[in-house]
Amino acid sequence: MKTYLALIEPGDERHAHGVTFPDLPGVHSAADDENDILPKAIEALQLWAEDMDMPEPSDMATVTSLKEVRERLNAGHYLIAIPFIENDTAVVRANVTFERGLLRAIDTAAKGRSLTRSAFLACAARREIEGAH
Repeated sequence: MKTYLALIEPGDERHAHGVTFPDLPGVHSAADDENDILPKAIEALQLWAEDMDMPEPSDMATVTSLKEVRERLNAGHYLIAIPFIENDTAVVRANVTFERGLLRAIDTAAKGRSLTRSAFLACAARREIEGAH
């Protein structure tokens, strides 16, 4: 998994929060609500990756050494880390171990959502990884 730094321009009552990526010129997004910044940024990365090769992300020191980034940070913008999970359709079998009660709960929740155990666990893992940033 790669993590890209996004530069956020704070919004207000009349303006959306702006999202740009110093490593990916031309990739941008906006979110009316502060809680939507992360999902909108993740979506922008995923859409870019559909058509373009993803470069290796720069580290914090490299990004903050850029003159434009420093200027924007001084103007009140801020950086956040955005996780990028590569879309790779190859399916890999994995052997995992769970406490029996938890496995029953997983199976019940998966069945209630008409998902397989694997699909449920994959969705839960994606939400946890993307929401942890």
